[in-house]
Amino acid sequence: MAKFATYFLMDSEDVLSYVKEKISFFDENSELECEEIGDGNLNYVYHVVDRLSNKSVIVKQAGDTARISEDIKLSTNRIKIESNVLKMHGELAKGHAPDVYLYDDVMNCCVMEDLSDHTILRDALLEFKTFPKLADHISTFMVQTLLPTTDLVMNHKEKKLQVKEYINPELCEISEDLVYTEPFNDYNNRNELIASNKEWIEREIYGDSELRLEAAKLKFDFMNHAQALIHGDLHTGSLFVTQNSTKVIDPEFAFYGPIGYDVGNVIANLVFALVHGDAYNKKDFVGWAEKTIVEVVDQFIEKFDRYWDEHVTELMAKESGFKEWYLEQVLCDTAGVAGLELTRRIIGLAKVKDITSIEETDARVRAERICLTFAKQLIKVRHAFKTGNVYLQALKQSIQNN
Repeated sequence: MAKFATYFLMDSEDVLSYVKEKISFFDENSELECEEIGDGNLNYVYHVVDRLSNKSVIVKQAGDTARISEDIKLSTNRIKIESNVLKMHGELAKGHAPDVYLYDDVMNCCVMEDLSDHTILRDALLEFKTFPKLADHISTFMVQTLLPTTDLVMNHKEKKLQVKEYINPELCEISEDLVYTEPFNDYNNRNELIASNKEWIEREIYGDSELRLEAAKLKFDFMNHAQALIHGDLHTGSLFVTQNSTKVIDPEFAFYGPIGYDVGNVIANLVFALVHGDAYNKKDFVGWAEKTIVEVVDQFIEKFDRYWDEHVTELMAKESGFKEWYLEQVLCDTAGVAGLELTRRIIGLAKVKDITSIEETDARVRAERICLTFAKQLIKVRHAFKTGNVYLQALKQSIQNN
């Protein structure tokens, strides 16, 4: 029986054999080397390069438990979802997704374009690098991948079949726990609070009944609002960038959910970058981050409006005032999700380096409180966040107050 006829979790040597057998990307006389480079919470990622030609690919394989915790059991089917969504994103938002060369439903892995000429956005932002085209690229990506997968544009029967195809219960459960539940009550006893902020967080987050109620409402929106095929984990660690290119990776959490989930995640992670820059007094970087947050919100709205007018097919969606109502709901969800993401990355199990890398304790305490103070506004009065400037003014107020 062939080595790759039944599933097993590969190591670097196995991956070398795998690419030689499964793809014709490399020459016969190539000298391949392989390194495991994954730094995410779930999967194993291998970089395979030919020393002679310098040609390279990425091999990504799903295990049946999460790397972040063996207690999190997962279906390996998530790689199928990821591969299919990457292909779809490549068609809908050309130039903003890596090419997929192979999906293997036996080994539960995919082989895709190597983006080594790009940089992971979070890593670049931690070095206070700026990307003037980022807001344009990511707002374009979101509009061009989200709106076409809604009932506004798709045939309704086709969309319902797609909802079934992209049901993703194991990964949705992770989001339901880590994003919508645990940060507000720690019912699994795995939240991680730094000692200097523990009492403050217990009072301001766990002890805020109004906040917990609004988080509960948002959780049920997430579970029941099959609005569009969302990326589901769209943060600065899922973006590869150059000065002229932005490519989106890792859509394994994709399912039919609220549009605002993707938009809110982008905004929140830009806030983390800004707060990190503020902690180190990088004024120019902070200015760029402020401008980018405003542009992401405002350009998303502008492009959403234009795409709607050009592509919406649903007759009742063309009723006067419906577009404005629909967009208002999306923006409300966006603000709420941004607040949830800010909260869970500070309180919950899955942290972000933007905050954890702040070395001086008082600076980190302040950074966390800025994010959480802002998050409470985003969640509790989310209906008020309708422009980029509203976000910016509320964020500046949180910075001034902490």
